[in-house]
Amino acid sequence: MAVGSSGDDRLIVSFGEMLIDFVPTVSGVSLAEAPGFIKAPGGAPANVAIAVSRLGGRAAFMGKLGDDEFGHMLAAILRENDVSDEGVTFDAGARTALAFVTLRSDGEREFMFYRNPSADMLLTPAELDLDLIRRAKVFHYGSISLITDPCRSAHLKAMEVAKEAGVLLSYDPNLRLPLWPSAAEAKEQILSIWDQADVIKVSDVELEFLTGKDSVEDEVALLLWRPSLKLLLVTLGEKGCKYYTKDFRGAVDAFSVSQVDTTGAGDAFVGALLSKLVDDMSVLQDEKKLREVLRFANACGAITTTKKGAIPALPSLAEALALVEKP
Repeated sequence: MAVGSSGDDRLIVSFGEMLIDFVPTVSGVSLAEAPGFIKAPGGAPANVAIAVSRLGGRAAFMGKLGDDEFGHMLAAILRENDVSDEGVTFDAGARTALAFVTLRSDGEREFMFYRNPSADMLLTPAELDLDLIRRAKVFHYGSISLITDPCRSAHLKAMEVAKEAGVLLSYDPNLRLPLWPSAAEAKEQILSIWDQADVIKVSDVELEFLTGKDSVEDEVALLLWRPSLKLLLVTLGEKGCKYYTKDFRGAVDAFSVSQVDTTGAGDAFVGALLSKLVDDMSVLQDEKKLREVLRFANACGAITTTKKGAIPALPSLAEALALVEKP
C-alpha cells in the first residue's frame, strides 16, 4: 500500500508533550533571582505541529494535558494555530507539565521541570486515537515520551500502528537530560527505537551525546546511520545542517541572522522539512530537491531565532520564502 494512500495525503501527526514554559522577564539571571515570569506554550512535538500549520501544512497534535486551566489553554492554542486537537486527551488527576526556563548570562539554558507526574506522562495505549495515526502521512515524535510508563507504552504502540499503516516515521530525540534518571538511561532509551524511524534529526550536541565523540565529522555522524533510515540530519546551528542518505551526503549552509532566542529553531526546521516531504516524498531520493528543502528548513530555523519564544517566532510561508529568495 502506498504511503498515506488510505489517509489524508498531507496530514502530519506530532506525538508527545505540550507544556508551559515560564520564562523570566529578565535574561541573564538565575531562576531564584528572576523578578517575574511570562508563560510561553512549548513542548517540541507541539511546536513542530504548529510550525507545519503556519507554513500551510495540515497538522494534528497527539498527547495528554491536565484537565486544568493550563491544559485547556494549550488545547485552545493548538486550535488557534489551525492544529487539530482531536488526538488530545485530558487527565483529571494530574496537572499539565510546567518548566521554568532561564537563559543565564553565559547563554546556557537552565530548566526546572514540574512533572511528578504530569498529565503527558500518563497517556495510556488505550487512549490513543489509532484512526488518526493511520490517517497520517507522517508520524513525528521525540524521546521525552519514552521516559516513563504508561506514556512509553503508548508511544511504542503508536509507532507500531503508524509503521503497519505505511506512515513515514520522523524522530527528533530532543534530549532533555534533567528529565531522565541518568545519562546512561537517556542514551539507551533514545537509541532503543533508532532502527524504526525513516527520518531522524539530531543536533550537534545530541550527536556528541549519543556517539560519545566530540566531533561532527561524517564518520561520527555515520555511527548513527542505519540501513532502515531514509534520511539522517545533523543540525549545526549557525553552521547549517548536514544530510545523509544511502546514496548521497552533504551540507547546506545556514542563513545569517541576528539571534535573540534559539528556542524552537530545531522544531521550525523539522516542521519545514516535514511540510515539504508530505507534498513530495521523492525529495528523499533526489539530492537537488533535498538541498532546496533543507535550505527552506534552515531559513525557517533562522527566522525562529530572531524573536523570543518558540510558537510566536515560528515563521509563515511568506516570511520563509522572503528569506530564501533574498538576493
